[in-house]
Amino acid sequence: MTIAQGDTLPDATLVKMGADGPESVDLAAHAKGKKLVVFAVPGAFTPTCHAAHVPSFVRTKDQFTEKGVDEIICVSVNDPFVMQAWGEATGATEAGITMLGDAQSAFTKALGLDFDAPPAGLISRSKRYAMLVEDGKVTKLHVEESPGVCEVSSGEALLAEM
Repeated sequence: MTIAQGDTLPDATLVKMGADGPESVDLAAHAKGKKLVVFAVPGAFTPTCHAAHVPSFVRTKDQFTEKGVDEIICVSVNDPFVMQAWGEATGATEAGITMLGDAQSAFTKALGLDFDAPPAGLISRSKRYAMLVEDGKVTKLHVEESPGVCEVSSGEALLAEM
């Protein structure tokens, strides 16, 4: 079943880089009492993700903060080392965006937003989406029809609905 507006985030553990190495993040627990933007990409350093999706949230970070968003989180089916390097390369880390790896695709599969594209070398990856999560509940959800497009899931598109 695919997650929908009004649903609660599923229990799943993601990973981020901390001061002493990889750290587990229970996203459902982390979301309690917070207003979060969570967006996901098919893969770190892939063309649309790198040139369009992450930059759209870097550009709109301050506007989301003004609207009461506590944190913007980027999720990708990658390990935390790749996510750290990608956050640094895109300026996402400097902008204050949290980069979380879903290395086993557990969160992505629990959302029902996984896909495979073997010709591109993408197996068990996340569809491109953006969601607003308030106290663990999805209040806005924008999922792209094609993984190579960043329109309805961009920072600007989500911000326009707030």
